[in-house]
Amino acid sequence: MEAMIWIGLIILFVVVEIATVGLTSIWFAGGALISLILCLCGVGLGWQIGVFFVVSMILVAFTRPWAMKYLKPHLIRTNYEQAIGENVCLTETVDNQRGTGTAVYKGQEWTARASEDGKRYEAGTIVKVKEIRGVTMYVTESGLMPQVPIPPQTEQEAE
Repeated sequence: MEAMIWIGLIILFVVVEIATVGLTSIWFAGGALISLILCLCGVGLGWQIGVFFVVSMILVAFTRPWAMKYLKPHLIRTNYEQAIGENVCLTETVDNQRGTGTAVYKGQEWTARASEDGKRYEAGTIVKVKEIRGVTMYVTESGLMPQVPIPPQTEQEAE
């Protein structure tokens, strides 16, 4: 009779997992499987229940993070999420106190603000996008040299 209960629980947890597709109950099916094996070996019900909980928790704690990382499809970031971590060039000085600052990312002009209060970045500076809130990029130092515009040469200077 106990074996039938464990088989029923295994089936229940697998069906719930298939229905939810969230990697939530499959770990308990593993615990029920180990308990079924113990039941078939003649181990007492108390041990079966204890092993069920211990094995289920171990599976959740140690294999779920791995499974979530490798079995879940990688989400495609939206356009604005792709900008996070990218380097952009400032087209206007970023000064949070004055409320100024713009940057260009993939040909689109964005409002830019310093991610840390009190920081100021000059136009032409290369900065890294730390986060995006709404239509505003919050930027931080990138460690790259600022872009310095080279003035066009006149005919006299070229000679």
